[in-house]
Amino acid sequence: MAPGQLSSTKYIIVTGGVLSGLGKGIAAASIGHLLSSKLKIVPVKCDGYLNVDPGTMNPYEHGEVFVLDDGGEVDMDFGHYERFLAVTCKSSWNLTMGKVFDIVRQKERKGDYLGKTVQFIPHVTDVIKNHIFKVAEEEEADLVIVEIGGTVGDMENELFLESTRQMKEDVGRDNIAYVHLTYVPIPEGVNEQKSKPTQQSVILLKQRGIFPDIIIGRCHEYLTKEIKTKISNFCDVDPEAVITGLDVEDIYEIPVVFEEEGLPGILHKKLNIYSPPDLKKWKQLIANRKNPEKEITIAMCGKYTKLEDSYASIVESFNHCSAHHSCIINLKWIDTTDLKDMSILDEVNGIIVPGGFGSRGAEGKIEAIRYAREKNIPFLGLCLGLHMAVIEFARNVCGLEGANSTEMDPDTKYPVIDILPEQKNITEKGGTMRLGAYTAVLKEGSVVKSLYGGANEASERHRHRYEVNPEFHGIIEKNGMVFSGSSADGRLVEYIELPKLKYFVATQAHPELKSRMDAPSPLFYGFVKACFE
Repeated sequence: MAPGQLSSTKYIIVTGGVLSGLGKGIAAASIGHLLSSKLKIVPVKCDGYLNVDPGTMNPYEHGEVFVLDDGGEVDMDFGHYERFLAVTCKSSWNLTMGKVFDIVRQKERKGDYLGKTVQFIPHVTDVIKNHIFKVAEEEEADLVIVEIGGTVGDMENELFLESTRQMKEDVGRDNIAYVHLTYVPIPEGVNEQKSKPTQQSVILLKQRGIFPDIIIGRCHEYLTKEIKTKISNFCDVDPEAVITGLDVEDIYEIPVVFEEEGLPGILHKKLNIYSPPDLKKWKQLIANRKNPEKEITIAMCGKYTKLEDSYASIVESFNHCSAHHSCIINLKWIDTTDLKDMSILDEVNGIIVPGGFGSRGAEGKIEAIRYAREKNIPFLGLCLGLHMAVIEFARNVCGLEGANSTEMDPDTKYPVIDILPEQKNITEKGGTMRLGAYTAVLKEGSVVKSLYGGANEASERHRHRYEVNPEFHGIIEKNGMVFSGSSADGRLVEYIELPKLKYFVATQAHPELKSRMDAPSPLFYGFVKACFE
């Protein structure tokens, strides 16, 4: 793509330094939120790992896999983008180094390089830049926010940094801004904000030819005027362009902090744009969370509970409900691997069983669901949670002793959960599940239909290989379980419920992936409401 061809599109490049986990994704999403009132914003995430996508990674390795409407399995930062920007992201907006090398390999095999030696520069960097430019062009974006994963100095992201360095010549210096997130510690016993980690990080960034326009210093206190001046002097940025990235209890406060620090105005001036923040409703929802009227405890019964990022979207869905119900929602993390004593559930107001794979912890989940059903404790099951609820019901209500999923027990006498027919001959793991948004037809008069405001259909995102076995639909329904939503052909059970209980609902989907601060997931909203009652 010719230099300057996309001069009408503005670009913000977000990099990070010192250490990982500072919150580049939330920072990028917050910047986008502040500029979204009048601009069409598209987020792009560049990840240095060689996996094509995070879909095959263990949640302990990478955190939650976020699934998009188009079936893309992407980095969990896309959850922040969607929740803060109110956009529906696409899989092409996540560029991993695995994808980049795959594209380069294919181009080389087709002869696109005309016999030349294929090199990191210019061939790999051109693929990266052209991909970003193509996304901007296809989406007719006013502003593209590019987050570079990892930290400056990581070998894995060097080519992404070089590509974004080159972009300023392609699009024009007035059309691109570089934002660098660093760490400003206050060592215990010293009681003084320290700028040295930021200085070192910016030096590394400058060595790669990138000179930041804005520095965001992550700190548990607002940056003092003195530390801002010091960072300004050593890092060659204006003092007002040194912004506090404040540690907050509620990540939805970050746009408010950035607005107070003057970040929107700096970007308006740098990029010659004007899109004033509109945070009135946002601030009201934050205020609701800060001034709760009630409090509940919900048991999160899963097997990845040692890393809460494994269930990041579920946690955020409860945060959205908290803002709308003006309540505190305490999550009690329960590892079901060795769960035998159900008294641990005695004091909770609700039980949720999230998605997952494999047999570890399955029996504990089944017993937790049985406890919820028999004690009439509000229950919500997601994906695998629906499978476990059907198995529990089949065993203990339908009399199908030993009923199971063929995922857990291939030789079970009653395979009430079985692999999807189209999945049986698939051998590759990556990107081969039933992925993305699918529409379910909702049953008239059902609880689920009422939760979706009486709509005839509901569209939620999926990530699974197994389903409720159609051979057992009859006996399960005969014993009182309602299939309250199904695929258009009636084969795939999308929602189940036990309408006589306070709240007993499960879905084959992952509704947490579409929950938003201003529009909580209907299933979560109804679940939390039932927990109060």
